[in-house]
Amino acid sequence: MNSDFITALKQIEKEREIPLEVICSAIEDALTSAYKRNYVNSQEVTVVINRVTGAIEAKAPKTVVERVKNSMFEISLSDAIKINKDAVIGQTVSVVVTPSDFGRIAAQTAKQVIVQRIREAERDVIFEEFTKKENTLVTCNAQRFDSEQKTYYVDLGKLEGVLTAEEQVESEHFKYGDRFKALILRAEKTQKGLQIILSRSNPEFVAKLFEYEVPEIKSGVIVVRGVVREPGNRSKIAVESKDPKIDPVGACVGPKGSRVQAVVEELKNEKIDIVAWNPNQEIFIANSLNPSRVLKVVLDSFNKSAIVVVPDQQLSLAIGKEGQNVRLAVRLTGWKIDILSESQYMSKKEEIDAKAFEAAKVKVLNDMETDKKEIIDEDIRDEE
Repeated sequence: MNSDFITALKQIEKEREIPLEVICSAIEDALTSAYKRNYVNSQEVTVVINRVTGAIEAKAPKTVVERVKNSMFEISLSDAIKINKDAVIGQTVSVVVTPSDFGRIAAQTAKQVIVQRIREAERDVIFEEFTKKENTLVTCNAQRFDSEQKTYYVDLGKLEGVLTAEEQVESEHFKYGDRFKALILRAEKTQKGLQIILSRSNPEFVAKLFEYEVPEIKSGVIVVRGVVREPGNRSKIAVESKDPKIDPVGACVGPKGSRVQAVVEELKNEKIDIVAWNPNQEIFIANSLNPSRVLKVVLDSFNKSAIVVVPDQQLSLAIGKEGQNVRLAVRLTGWKIDILSESQYMSKKEEIDAKAFEAAKVKVLNDMETDKKEIIDEDIRDEE
């Protein structure tokens, strides 16, 4: 090995972005192991690469003694001074013990290590690339299905994507060659290599589909405030417009419903309710129960619960099949919601209004106590 060797390694460093020291260290480790495999002795040998000349040498520690009894572990003072002029009896010096035929082994080992390091570096680059793509959409081609693990493996070009049973929608099935979109959850290094974990059941998948279809979301004019989902059945997405001239719900629906329909098709006809987010919790709760019409919302802010009044004929619509509509509304708003028909509310109006008044009074008193405590704490800090 000579300076051309170091020049070649520096070229690899430049082209593959693998630090020279990383390559040299890896080769040294591999050569040290190769030495121990090919030359059976009890010496503690270390192989080193000269970073300037490219020379490869096997070195072993030897103790400086007056009279050498075991040349494998000892060296005379006169010979030690040739290596280190300051050598003294009892000191350890590093002695070159490179066998004459070690060059062939070194060349073969170095080549294997370099190829391995290049592959690892390429995998790291790809891993980093997909790590940056976490929480984004990707288009997949179904390749195979593991019936035992109930997992789809898909072609992502450079890597294999994995759609596990937990991240699938139960009602969806794909065959070889089917193209579909999925959310990149994360990149993982496994014993089988790099894997990209995908999802089609994650609520964020719905948000990203709308971002893909609605330019106003991608530009930030419309903001997705929340998504809740029962995969394969129904989703609710809350959106807010930063521009008062733009209707967030209308923008998400699109001309003749084209935008929301594209999302529905990708979700295999999953129902989607687009809800206008509002800082006023009464309005937001009312909106969250779409498509039902809401007549009145009575808030209990202290317990973060709400009674929602709907027309008699829309009670079942507001609750939804098996309670799905109200269940999703609860998750979207973060409020406990009880739904009453108009006639039910009228029969309990006095009781409900009295409870609402009492809850409001308790909240005001608690707020006053909190404000009072904050003022006292601030006075104490000022005195300190």
